[in-house]
Amino acid sequence: MATPPESPVEEHAYELEPNRTPKPIPVALEELCRQTKFSKQEIRVMYRGFKTECPEGVVHEDSFKDIYAKFFPHGNSALYAHYVFKAFDVNCSGAISFRELLVTLSTLLRGSVYERLRWAFRLYDVDGDGAITRQELAEVVVAVHELLGRRAPPGSPAARLDDAKANEQVDRVFRKLDLNQDGVITIEEFLESCLKDDVITRSLQMFDTVL
Repeated sequence: MATPPESPVEEHAYELEPNRTPKPIPVALEELCRQTKFSKQEIRVMYRGFKTECPEGVVHEDSFKDIYAKFFPHGNSALYAHYVFKAFDVNCSGAISFRELLVTLSTLLRGSVYERLRWAFRLYDVDGDGAITRQELAEVVVAVHELLGRRAPPGSPAARLDDAKANEQVDRVFRKLDLNQDGVITIEEFLESCLKDDVITRSLQMFDTVL
């Protein structure tokens, strides 16, 4: 069976010497330690689990959505999982490698507030153009509400009330993040607003619980 890509255990560089059998030199594990805030042992444990669940060596979006559905069985997690998948898929390849997964988890679990906010910006910047529009922010808010099972059946009076509350939340957060009021939020505005405003930070904490 072929070795899964980016394996921290089985990926080797081979050093060729005259009259000797090629000697494997494990380098990927060291690289992953440098790129993340995880220890070698933590990486080995996570890789074993990853290889068991993803024998192909990558996670595709459908599998990623299935994972989210198990953690949030009372809501519709598909839309939010789609946005998170795109944020994890740094190379935009349509699949998440172990390296991409590990680097992102390191940022979310052990990164600084600044690093986490930069990743959060990537999540909200749905089209990846370097700016967040009100529509993009609204899409993520709706996705979170669906994920948590907070949206009533479409067309019902309760659903209209939910939509009104969601729009109010989006308007409030967007006005505070869009510092120059030009209709888009840049990464600089996002970081400045979040780092200095506890109200915005608390408003965004609802997303931290489902990352």
